[in-house]
Amino acid sequence: MVNSPQRRIAGFGTAPQPGVAPLALYVHIPFCETKCPYCDFNTYAGIEALMPAYVDALAHEITQWGALLDRPTLGSVFFGGGTPSYIATNDLVRLMRTIVEVFRLRDDAEVTLEANPSDLTQERVRAMRAAGFNRISVGVQSLDDQELRLLGRRHTASQAVQAMVAARRAGFDNLSLDLMFGLPYQSEASWKRTLKGALRLGTSHVSLYGLTLEPGTPLEADVRAGRVPEPDPDIAAEMYLHAQEALASAGYQQYEISNWARPGHTSRHNLTYWRNRPYLGVGPGAHSYLFANGTPALDGVGPNGARFAGIPSPRGYMDRVAKWQAPQGPLGGDVLRSAGFLTSVELLDDAQAMGETMMMGLRLNAGVANDAFRARFGRSIAEAFPHPVDDCLELGLLEWHDDSLRLTEYGRLLGNEAFHRFLATPP
Repeated sequence: MVNSPQRRIAGFGTAPQPGVAPLALYVHIPFCETKCPYCDFNTYAGIEALMPAYVDALAHEITQWGALLDRPTLGSVFFGGGTPSYIATNDLVRLMRTIVEVFRLRDDAEVTLEANPSDLTQERVRAMRAAGFNRISVGVQSLDDQELRLLGRRHTASQAVQAMVAARRAGFDNLSLDLMFGLPYQSEASWKRTLKGALRLGTSHVSLYGLTLEPGTPLEADVRAGRVPEPDPDIAAEMYLHAQEALASAGYQQYEISNWARPGHTSRHNLTYWRNRPYLGVGPGAHSYLFANGTPALDGVGPNGARFAGIPSPRGYMDRVAKWQAPQGPLGGDVLRSAGFLTSVELLDDAQAMGETMMMGLRLNAGVANDAFRARFGRSIAEAFPHPVDDCLELGLLEWHDDSLRLTEYGRLLGNEAFHRFLATPP
């Protein structure tokens, strides 16, 4: 770590605070050059003129949170979107500098940038590495140009390969690659070619997502109108099963329903979500979940924490966040509600916190550890959810393994059948 580019940034790399669980920080960049027809995320094309003022507003919000939370330790930072790689390199550098000035970033912090392959020139990836990013999540989606056109992607398969090569040459040894399966017109043979080509790139992490036709998206409208065939769920299931075998044979370990990694390269940021641990989101529409974890500034939110989100509109966000000055004192629901750019502020009760812990944790191959659940909530999983546990065990969706409750191989294909039982049943 001594010669790491991150050391060039004043304040980067601090020891963790004793007894304090680190936060994960999510930074939302809502800009896209073009919006993909399957996407329903809070992203926008054609508003590039807002970029300079948006970066000003985002830096201001980050600074205010650093003050309000008493400069907490960050275990991970994730720039997502949208397309973070679409904004200027100088803006990425500025935002990273702001983060390391107002938060404590651990020596081993994972700092991820989501990127479109066409943005990853050799010059840019070197600048990103120097700015403090040590992980890139590349939205490849497919290595078939016809499928990329269907998905509205602005890169080609060749550009995706070139991007991965450029990132490795720039010193990124922690690269994640996103792929999609279950697409209209996509054959099993095409999926196998894409998967085989992706594995040849030597990525350290792979995320595989089955296409979901989100209501209101152009692709969903095309399928509903009969202009595009509806994806076949049985073929999609076969693609998923093939991927499990191929990735295991190539040395990747599945650790979550949609994610595989080489040893030592699991996404620590996403593990925060799946373990239902605290995270802070900044930017329009970004979600946060904070609770008391040893930092005095967090004690006001209660034992189960506060969940809240920012206003989705970039213009509305910019107008409102510019007026926000973080108050003194503990962070409670009243403080959150007084911030004009935050919406849907909710203090969680036991039922919500336990249900969400189960829903998120069961996505992991390791499942939910009974001891950890009891330590957090004062009762075992079976005591909190006797009927959902019994039902899922009987249906073959869940199994006990080393005192952890986890999905079975069969259950991974039908995860939602298990998840909703824990959310729908009051403990």
